[in-house]
Amino acid sequence: MALVEMVMPKMGESIIEATVIKWLKKEGDLIEKDESVLEVATDKVDTEVPSVSAGKLHKILVKDGEIAKVGSALALISDEVEEVYLPPIKTPLQPVEAEKIATEMEKVASQFVPTDRPAAGRFYSPLVLNIAREERISMLELEQIPGSGKDNRVTKYDILDYLTKRESAPIPPLVKPAVQDSVLPEVAKSPVQSTAPQRAPSVEVVSTPMEYVSKPAHSYSGEYEIIEMDRMRKIIAQRMIDSQRISATVTSFVEADVTNMVIWKNKIKHEFMKREGEGMTYTPIFVEAISRALKDYPMVNSSIDGDKIILKKNINIGIAVALNDGNLIVPVLKNADRYNITGLTKAVNEIVRKAKAGKLTADDLSDGTYTISNVGSFGNVMGTPILVQPQVGIMALGTIKKKPAVIETEQGDTLGIRHIMFLSHSYDHRIVDGALGGSFVRKVADYLENFDVHRKL
Repeated sequence: MALVEMVMPKMGESIIEATVIKWLKKEGDLIEKDESVLEVATDKVDTEVPSVSAGKLHKILVKDGEIAKVGSALALISDEVEEVYLPPIKTPLQPVEAEKIATEMEKVASQFVPTDRPAAGRFYSPLVLNIAREERISMLELEQIPGSGKDNRVTKYDILDYLTKRESAPIPPLVKPAVQDSVLPEVAKSPVQSTAPQRAPSVEVVSTPMEYVSKPAHSYSGEYEIIEMDRMRKIIAQRMIDSQRISATVTSFVEADVTNMVIWKNKIKHEFMKREGEGMTYTPIFVEAISRALKDYPMVNSSIDGDKIILKKNINIGIAVALNDGNLIVPVLKNADRYNITGLTKAVNEIVRKAKAGKLTADDLSDGTYTISNVGSFGNVMGTPILVQPQVGIMALGTIKKKPAVIETEQGDTLGIRHIMFLSHSYDHRIVDGALGGSFVRKVADYLENFDVHRKL
């Protein structure tokens, strides 16, 4: 019987792990190739994972509620559908021969042992164990942390929350001579390696058993409603903090006269609706201008890997979409530079509809190279958006307002009413300097200002 590992597929450029929500099949079930076997959740989307081959679900390695790294084994699939009957061995095996067979069986089985192992009588995932080891949390202390996962298992978020509370209200350990504090064992093939230096203590420390004590609750006066963050909001919050920590972000602003663009859209919107059966917004026009500017300044269409700059050949524009529950999601329009304005409009409308309906797939959210956020849809004049890692640029599009402006003509300057908006370009100053970042947003404004009012659909 051959066993095939079913691994966690790549879910996007910046996604390194996912949480198993629910297994759709149980051990022993027959499955077809590409049949959905389980549901997983990332910080961006919930999706189903299909089987890599047909056969029998031999063993589930990652249970419901546990976290799996991209590329790690989720389950084992047997290629044998029918059970094979093996007749009993009539002649007893010699001790040496039996020991040899047992050794070989252990060697084969060891190839399929999951990395999640119980520790100190309680189940912990490798991620939790690695975090605990890096933060020098003893096994005794780890046992006191309440778990919110299945069967009260400690999740990544439980231990991170505990660390936050421990830093704000640390509990001093007891110092006893000649008593060694228990430390966490190393996990074989751990996906996270600690780089923290090992400190040589001058005294040996032991923690005494104690109940986990959270920091005192805040005292509220008057009427308040306390709302627990949902899973997506928690992950968004962590991603935003991570982005601010990783990138040296600055923002450049440009004021653009988009009168020609507004005139053209108002002129063709009824024709477009009649011909295509859907409306046109300003978003596809912005996407087109940004795609053209990215070709002019390819360094903005890049990412950083250590001390290397990765230039992206494809122009994949992420479009921030506000959901009905108040959360935010960024579907990606792949190869945006290859569409005409009609194709862009249809593609933008489609991904926004899918986002609002919760129908996005992992592929819809992956491989973005640049992002736009239309803060003008909320009546905002400008914004300073936070980078979507590992991208190095994001643009906020302000609301369009009628303003008096000086118009330059061959006969001289005159005053007129123009449609004005602000473009805010936030970029990673590690590789995008002010000259490049400012020139890029200026180029986008130029494309919008010089929009052809006589353009055909």
